[in-house]
Amino acid sequence: SDSESEEEPITEEELAKLKEEVEEKKKLIATLRNKPWKMKKKLSVLKEAQLFVEKFEGALGKGKGKKFYAYKVMMTKKWMKFQRDFENFKTACIPWEMKIKEIESHFGSSVASYFIFLRWMYGINMILFGLTFGLVMVPEALMGKPYGSLPRKTVPRAEEATAMNFATLWDFSGFAQYSVLFYGYYNNQRTIGWLKFRMPLSYFLVGVGSIGYSFMIVIRTMAKNANDDGGGDDTSFNFSWKMFTSWDYLIGNPETADNKFASITTSFKEAIVEEQESRKEENIHLTRFLRVLANFLALCTLAGSGYLIFFVVRRSQKFALEGLENYGWWERNEVNTVMSLLGMFCPTLFDVISSLENYHPRIALRWQLGRIFALFLGNLYTFIIALMDEINLKARYLLSFTLEEEKIVKYNMTIWEASLYNGTIPENSTAPPIQVDPADVPRGPCWETMVGQEFVRLTVSDMMTTYITILIGDFLRAVFVRFFNYCWCWDLEYGFPSYSEFDISGNVLGLIFNQGMIWMGSFYAPCLPAINVFRLHTSMYLQCWAVMCCNVPQERVFKASRSNNFYMAMLLFILFLSTLPAVYTIVSIPPSFDCGPFSGKTRMFEVISETLEHDFPSWFGKVFGYASNPGLILPFILLMVLSIYYLNATSKSYKEANLELKKKLQ
Repeated sequence: SDSESEEEPITEEELAKLKEEVEEKKKLIATLRNKPWKMKKKLSVLKEAQLFVEKFEGALGKGKGKKFYAYKVMMTKKWMKFQRDFENFKTACIPWEMKIKEIESHFGSSVASYFIFLRWMYGINMILFGLTFGLVMVPEALMGKPYGSLPRKTVPRAEEATAMNFATLWDFSGFAQYSVLFYGYYNNQRTIGWLKFRMPLSYFLVGVGSIGYSFMIVIRTMAKNANDDGGGDDTSFNFSWKMFTSWDYLIGNPETADNKFASITTSFKEAIVEEQESRKEENIHLTRFLRVLANFLALCTLAGSGYLIFFVVRRSQKFALEGLENYGWWERNEVNTVMSLLGMFCPTLFDVISSLENYHPRIALRWQLGRIFALFLGNLYTFIIALMDEINLKARYLLSFTLEEEKIVKYNMTIWEASLYNGTIPENSTAPPIQVDPADVPRGPCWETMVGQEFVRLTVSDMMTTYITILIGDFLRAVFVRFFNYCWCWDLEYGFPSYSEFDISGNVLGLIFNQGMIWMGSFYAPCLPAINVFRLHTSMYLQCWAVMCCNVPQERVFKASRSNNFYMAMLLFILFLSTLPAVYTIVSIPPSFDCGPFSGKTRMFEVISETLEHDFPSWFGKVFGYASNPGLILPFILLMVLSIYYLNATSKSYKEANLELKKKLQ
């Protein structure tokens, strides 16, 4: 019978032959895609080979080990299937992957690189938001003293009437100012709650750790991109490879096929532009003249922008001295509005100027990014200088704080307490302590909260400007061109105003500039990472919709670099410049004595020495003191510099050897 024949033992010769056939079928399955056969033949051969392997692979065991071998083969297949499904699941879990692929198929890799960069920035800000929200804001809200228990946690009596007005909250004053959103709300109590959570230490470490994590992740991403950029030569037989290997024959969805067709068309346009630029002949003298003229016009634009910000800042200082309550909305928001308008119109002007230079689109994009970067950087540092001047004008005695001035402030508070008794307080008074509502207690200005409020306002203003620009500059423009083209004197689609193109340089620099403000201001406003996460999340959906519905592909589509290290280099530079003001205030400027987790200390970093003194054994403090000695730090830095120099020289030699091997292979 059939059962008896199946139980008959297999000879060694038959087993070896069967094993050889199974291996051949496996190789055929692995290489079937490369066979020059019709799809119908491929499918039939694949089905036969798979059935043969499934039927006879388990028969390769011997005797008692036959069932174990069959079980092992089955588990191996299941494990491989699980790995394949898990990889597909991980790919499906990548946020906005399909949206970015669709944009890349229609607009090219250069536009898609912006959305990939935006998604990467979203991930970084999610980590920063998790640190500030989980280790600073939530512990203070749950374990710290509640609202109304201390003067720093209470709205002053004079501001209570307007503390919940929309205009006040929109300006991040009133109840928003006296909440966990800003620095001044946090108490200087060393431990809070039944967990004895060390709030000042956590606040300091989260602020420093966020900066350190940002440096680490940016440099790590740059190194990874540099490694990814080093493989293969994609210039040999470029058009032949694109012609015969671009299509994916496993596509079965019409919409996917349309996207793939658009992607192949875009890739051909990119390759044609690359080939044209490599063979282009130009009048070198005319080109040099036009490029010098373009750089002169760009410098004039930057100088005019700087002077305008300087003029507006001087006006704002004048308004601040005279009292902002005497002026209208424009005077109160003049600096933020002017900076947002400059960030909106100057990139367009730079784009017009760059048309004179006749660079390759990729090089033109880098020049454009550099000019807008200089514009945003000048605006940012002008804003910081103006902010520090305003703080000096409002609280000069606080920034140059001494023990004598603290005595004066305490004496003034003593006089105020005495006035509550309608007289004076004797020196050896045994009267009960005064029970006063915290809203009535006089308090000094909190410059850290003022800085945080300015950064939050600037971030929100920039976010609103971005949304309004998309709705007016892209959507309404596209609606006007689409519906008025039939009754207009000229062709609106190909003439003026036409559909807008996606501004890569302006959007990238807007992201980097905004992220610099987050790094600079999050120490004074822990809510900034949360606001930026919301901004990036909504920007992804709004800009994806605007690109697909309102924009048209660029006339000169170009291929983006395989590594986004140009974006990352600018981000690293703005990160370095953004940390300088925060580090300067931590090290050099005394904290406010009346608010914040570091009140009562001469410098903010003293919380580290306080923690070492109270929470660690004495020998650990000595070791830490020796380790922080400049005599050890300077040789360590010198060793790191020499190591970097050696690794850089080794990397260059490896690149040269790689180029020599490529030449030999060709």
